[in-house]
Formats: sequence, structure tokens, C-alpha cells
Amino acid sequence: MVNPAMIFKIKSMWDEFTRNHPKLPRFFQAAVSHPLEEGTVIEMTIQRPNGDTLTSNVKLTASDLDLLDQLKEMGTANMS
Repeated sequence: MVNPAMIFKIKSMWDEFTRNHPKLPRFFQAAVSHPLEEGTVIEMTIQRPNGDTLTSNVKLTASDLDLLDQLKEMGTANMS
């Protein structure tokens, strides 16, 4: 069972995060404005203050898309 207090806390933290970084949610919205498809590559880079970087990527498979759909449904269900 999901703890409602924890959901409220995470929602509050997410709201602060989006106030601090307003471009990121807009980026995600733009990224999913067209359905992701098998073979899509998602890449992420972390750049530390000292200049060190770490980059990784994934090429989406059919099972990855199934997982993302399930997560999206969970998020939609919890927002209702």
C-alpha cells in the first residue's frame, strides 16, 4: 500500500524541483509529445563542478517501452 504522507512529501519536493529547474519538465513534455518507439536512444550526461563527466545511453527495446507505459499509467493513476 502506498503511504499517502510519502506521496504528499514527494509531490512537495517535486514542486520545489520544478520551480528550481523549470526547463527540465518542459524538456520531458517535448520529448514525449511524440510517442517513443523501439530503437530510440536516450542519452544522459552528468558534468561535475570539477569538469569530470559521465555519459551513458540506452537504445529502447519493446520491453523498455512496456515498462515506461506501466510507469506512466502508475503516475496517472496516482494523480487522480
